Amino acid sequence: MNKFIQYLMLLCVGFSFSQTKNDTVKSISELSELVISTKLPNDYFKLANQVVAISAKQIDFQNFQSTAELLSNSGTLFVQKSQQGGGSPVIRGFEASRVLLLVDGVRMNNLIFRAGHLQNVITVDESMLENVGVFYGPTSTLFGSDALGGTVAMTTKRAKFINETKNKFTGGINTRYSSVNKEKSIAFTLNYAATNFASLSILSFNDFGDLKMGKEKNHNGDYFGERPTYVTTVNGVDQLNSNNDKYTQVGSGYKQYNFLQKFAYKTASGFEHGLNFQFSTSSDINRYDRLTETAGSGLKFSEWYYGPQQRVLGVYTLNKEKTLLGSDLKLNVAFQNAKESRHNRRFGNYNLQNRNENVMMYSVGIDLHKKFTKGDLFYGFESYLETLNSTAFANNINTGVRTDLDTRYPNGNNNMMRNDVYVSYNEIISEKTVWNTGARIGYTSLKSTIADDTFFPLPFTTISQGNFTYSGTLGIVHNTSSNFTLKANVASGFRAPNIDDLAKIFESAAGTIIVPNEDLKPEKTLTVDFGLVIQSDSKKIKFENTYFYTRLYDAIVTDEFLYNGQSTVLYDGTTSQVFANQNKGKAFITGVSTNFSAEIIPSLLLNANFNYTLGKVIENGNKSPLDHISPYFGKIGVTYSKSWANFEAYMLYNGKKDASDYSTSGEDNAQYAPVGGMPAWETYNFKTGFNVSKGSTLFVGVENLLDTQYRVFASGINAPGRNIYGGLKYNF
Repeated sequence: MNKFIQYLMLLCVGFSFSQTKNDTVKSISELSELVISTKLPNDYFKLANQVVAISAKQIDFQNFQSTAELLSNSGTLFVQKSQQGGGSPVIRGFEASRVLLLVDGVRMNNLIFRAGHLQNVITVDESMLENVGVFYGPTSTLFGSDALGGTVAMTTKRAKFINETKNKFTGGINTRYSSVNKEKSIAFTLNYAATNFASLSILSFNDFGDLKMGKEKNHNGDYFGERPTYVTTVNGVDQLNSNNDKYTQVGSGYKQYNFLQKFAYKTASGFEHGLNFQFSTSSDINRYDRLTETAGSGLKFSEWYYGPQQRVLGVYTLNKEKTLLGSDLKLNVAFQNAKESRHNRRFGNYNLQNRNENVMMYSVGIDLHKKFTKGDLFYGFESYLETLNSTAFANNINTGVRTDLDTRYPNGNNNMMRNDVYVSYNEIISEKTVWNTGARIGYTSLKSTIADDTFFPLPFTTISQGNFTYSGTLGIVHNTSSNFTLKANVASGFRAPNIDDLAKIFESAAGTIIVPNEDLKPEKTLTVDFGLVIQSDSKKIKFENTYFYTRLYDAIVTDEFLYNGQSTVLYDGTTSQVFANQNKGKAFITGVSTNFSAEIIPSLLLNANFNYTLGKVIENGNKSPLDHISPYFGKIGVTYSKSWANFEAYMLYNGKKDASDYSTSGEDNAQYAPVGGMPAWETYNFKTGFNVSKGSTLFVGVENLLDTQYRVFASGINAPGRNIYGGLKYNF
């Protein structure tokens, strides 16, 4: 019966679309005009490497709860979740510190980005985005360290001058409510435009309640992940409570506050000055997966949460056409502050452990672009200085007594500095052929000091290292005819070890301890891409297929280690096995990405994509599963666009991740999966947005229509059940 309903829904949607006359679908042509980076040509379809862009109109229409949801529902990359307030993008089997996040050209990755799962992407509110560019494969040549699997470049909306708007004051208000978590979101936008001055202000607030999972059995597996019990603390005593609704994931709700302010000023001499200030903070966000871990007949933790995740960004920009050597200039001077903290205590233990990290980042970037008759030259310089202050303490929640606690990172002065120069050149060789090449070289230094070694006496108080870094790329695009295009690209990438890799000292589990290793070297990748694009003469049908093969060298892995000649040490009264991060890993990752689009009739567009990745660790001639390798996934849907409305019906799907394909490193979170591995799943979704009056747009949709209960691979929280949402956007 379920399958009959599924097919009937898609058939009815497609039939209703086919009865309507319309113009051409605007989104097809608009994508080619997006500026998703100042380091490559605007017509990025001519690049040899794989790039996907999500435009402002797509972002507005999709109307997702967060940037993590926007990425995961695009079907272009995979996103892991440990809690509702998070989302860790995975590109070609690389995640967290091996995927580079950029905001307005400034890197978010800092010296404490870890190799596990990260939630930092949610601090960029999706209502503030102009577009998102996803660059696949090693893109270190363009963007620097950490871009092993790819780069997610997020560009926020810009302040517009009077020649770009109809009135001096423009703006709007956007609201949204979701049934699955009682979401209440609102965003205000105001733009002031003059001839030479512009100002943009955006303020948004999100209130997400506890997330409800699906209630219907996934036909690919059994019921899993329900929440039968949860913990409350009453009068200072922990109590285990029965959940009246086991489908409500108690403790998953959170709030978030976001603010953006931009100023732009043009001078008579052709310079454009810009100021960009961004602020994001949240309530405490529970680490939901840890709150569901069991111990005996109860739960292991009473509390496990991240403190308010705060991000502050300030950027001064200077733009000028035809400056040095006739090149267009863009100068960025930026400051960032990232604060995060971890707080946890076990059930019945009333000492709350608190570990706080405060990261400061200072950067300067100079990007130059010179246009030739048949080519574009991009070159520049980047410098980043990052500092960290790591503190910790424990406090009794009943008595208030405060005691010392070991810090997550060294508790002295910690800093990291990156200095890079890069060059990239793209040229049209002939009417049929375009080629591009580039290189980056740099030097990264890291220094960390231990001010207090009470918890773990060390024979040294300073940890330092320096690494020479480099990468390159070479690609070609050749149109064999008007219907066939061949692409080939070779690129290398690097990731310099950071504080989290090098200097972290902590007890990963009872009886094991991780110690620093000063001999770490950068991780490196080498990737070959082959692409084939087939399109009809009318350009209304397009098939694009990309195959890639990556070799990973000097991968940083945690393994047994000798500390001061000893394999065990006494730590916190326990004899503990010594581990350290080391360059021991070699691996290969290969896969294919396919996208098909067809304009069936004017304004009715069919889109389908499929992504498959295989990754193996190579050790002593043996192959074993590599971590972070998602099962196959993709999206199939139809969209219908008119000047007055947009409609979309689509299916998201994931294949099964068998238990035998899980990595033994622990990063795949096998403990949060059913026995045998994570089952395959699919969801059916429908959404629409239409104009109800001048300047007003109503958004309505249903996600996970069949209310399927499922969990995404490596995640520690069940996905949303059936979600009916609605919102009203008014622009003036």
